[in-house]
Amino acid sequence: MTEHVDIAIIGAGPAGAAAAIAGARLGATVKVFDKAPYGRDKVCGDGLTPRAVAALEDLDIELTDAHQIDGLRMIANKTVRELAWPETDRFPARGAVWPRRRLDAALIDAAVVAGADVRWETEALPVLDGDRVTGVTADGSTIEAGLTIVATGAPGQVARMLGAERVADEPFGLAIRTYAESPRHASRHLEACLTLRDQNGTPVPGYGWMFPAGDGTVNIGVGALSTMKNFKSLNLNTLLASYRGLVQEPWELGPNLERPRAWRLPMSTQLRHGPGWVAVGDAAGLVNPMNGEGIDYGLESGMLAAELFVANPSTAPSEYDRLVGERFDSFLRTGRRFSFLIGHPWILRSGLRMAVGTETIANITLQVMGNLIDSDSKGASATVLNVTDKVLAAADPLLRRTRAAA
Repeated sequence: MTEHVDIAIIGAGPAGAAAAIAGARLGATVKVFDKAPYGRDKVCGDGLTPRAVAALEDLDIELTDAHQIDGLRMIANKTVRELAWPETDRFPARGAVWPRRRLDAALIDAAVVAGADVRWETEALPVLDGDRVTGVTADGSTIEAGLTIVATGAPGQVARMLGAERVADEPFGLAIRTYAESPRHASRHLEACLTLRDQNGTPVPGYGWMFPAGDGTVNIGVGALSTMKNFKSLNLNTLLASYRGLVQEPWELGPNLERPRAWRLPMSTQLRHGPGWVAVGDAAGLVNPMNGEGIDYGLESGMLAAELFVANPSTAPSEYDRLVGERFDSFLRTGRRFSFLIGHPWILRSGLRMAVGTETIANITLQVMGNLIDSDSKGASATVLNVTDKVLAAADPLLRRTRAAA
């Protein structure tokens, strides 16, 4: 049996749900497929940047269930800087922490209310006619679609079928998190420790985080980039335990409430569109290499894909690729190049001292960590990033040749 929809979406996380909401509200017929059951938990840091809050507001998602965050506390060795989110004309001066089980449920519930048909515990795979995706197969049925949106997160079978796997020579990240009770669960600042060391004492390009959830618990985790020395032998559980030792006393942490769980952070893709399909969010490599964050990019790219299809189905994939490239590619490319730079321990040590050394530089770091900079950004932070991109572009061949041994 074959049925037809305007938009078929593989994946019901934030990016897929945002596409479903936007498409259904614009009158498109939308069908969403996810292998997991409703209410599944996605391993994540749970932090929402001001950019993510703005995207959720664009989707008319109420954040009353989320814990509001006013800024970021950055720690590098003995230096501590607590900064408020900046006031801008694009993003609100507030972020949030919203555990993914509840965030994802709120988004997909809104998609259903908008008219999307969601099929849980159902694996969908793209149907290819040459290089064109004509829809998906699921549960033995074929669903033809004017546009198939891939919102599958880290690359897997769907990405392999479409040639949308990670670019092998580009960096990626790994992260691990758990939850613990803390009397500081209602703190209004995210906390990021930028000075981590592995089991051998090697500085780690990444950070440890404490994200207060406002519900009696905090999300505690660590993340690292693949550009560090001996990355393949990095033990994430050991790194998390070491970081936990640093924050145990000041946060008065209780025992872990669940087994620590790890995940991969894709930061590139060989393709993010083709005839009849686009990839959004993590599946499109839209993850900031300098903080591992991608929920905001997922929400924005999901909405954009659906809106472009409704406006003009024939040009939507290519126009999506062009607009995503204009908005994000320069900043994300700079981040990937920067990750090769800080993969060298001596450069990392010097860079961290600079990152929080003065309030001016710390504010630029804040905007980078908050995903507040892209091609439309103005001001000192955007200027610094543009200059950095040019310098790193010239140094890129050397950085790759001399990258720390994995």
